Amino acid sequence: MPETEGASAIDCAHGPFDNAPIGIFDSGFGGLTVAREIVEELPNESIIYFGDTARCPYGPRSQEEVDGFVQQICTWLVDRGVKLLVIACNTATAAGLEHAQRTFSVPVIGAVEAGARAAARATKNRRVGVIATKGTVESECYPRAIRHIDAGITVFSTATPKFVDIVEQGLRISNGPIEDLTSKASKVYIRPAFQEIAQDYLEPLRRCEVDTLVLGCTHYPMLKALIGGVMGHGVLLVSSAEEMAKDVRETLALRGQLAAPDNEPTHEFFTSSNAVEEFQSFGSRVFNREIGRPVHVDLPEL
Repeated sequence: MPETEGASAIDCAHGPFDNAPIGIFDSGFGGLTVAREIVEELPNESIIYFGDTARCPYGPRSQEEVDGFVQQICTWLVDRGVKLLVIACNTATAAGLEHAQRTFSVPVIGAVEAGARAAARATKNRRVGVIATKGTVESECYPRAIRHIDAGITVFSTATPKFVDIVEQGLRISNGPIEDLTSKASKVYIRPAFQEIAQDYLEPLRRCEVDTLVLGCTHYPMLKALIGGVMGHGVLLVSSAEEMAKDVRETLALRGQLAAPDNEPTHEFFTSSNAVEEFQSFGSRVFNREIGRPVHVDLPEL
């Protein structure tokens, strides 16, 4: 039997199993879109989520500084016994993924490869757009990753940093639960000022006739209505969150480290910000379910 077939058989009710948690982190709330997909894909798994909201956003910071944050947070999570690390932030992935993979003994999964793979598979006219933070765009990680899969794809990238601000404002505008936020999405996000910002950012990509657009920041899936409205129905919006969740499942299955079917999972949340109530309120909306009260953590200065 081929090795891959034997390994996939681990993903069943016979074990071996590993009930250690999965470590996930982001510069703030956006990575909870990834955590949400992982929990939906792997409901028996425990997670530890760290939101570095005190130092958010990462986008304008230097690659070296963000890499330092990645090493620091990964060390903190590994010290808590995680079996796998997920860098649920495109900027942090671009700056620190390879360094983290060389440093830590557990697998480290980043956001870029998953999104690039999905875009390369989906595009029909081989013209792909990427929107992301300044740091992610300047790293050129997405064009490299996409062209590594298909060298014939043309990639058009643009920095859209104000989209993060729009998400934060939108969450503050809505005081209801996630169902209310979703039902009011057009009122919350598609305001004249927001629409104008989106139009300015996205019109050049429309003129490039891309048929696939990578949402290269984990905040951006919360703006699908706004972004999709500007790009039009003919453009597929790609979020890396679902692909990352599949990567996590496959990695754990191949390593024999999936949680046992009878495991009672725990979801723990930590933040570097003192505003834990705000993190709990916003985080619950992004995570699509009520999260427990986050614990404030003071990470030492680099």
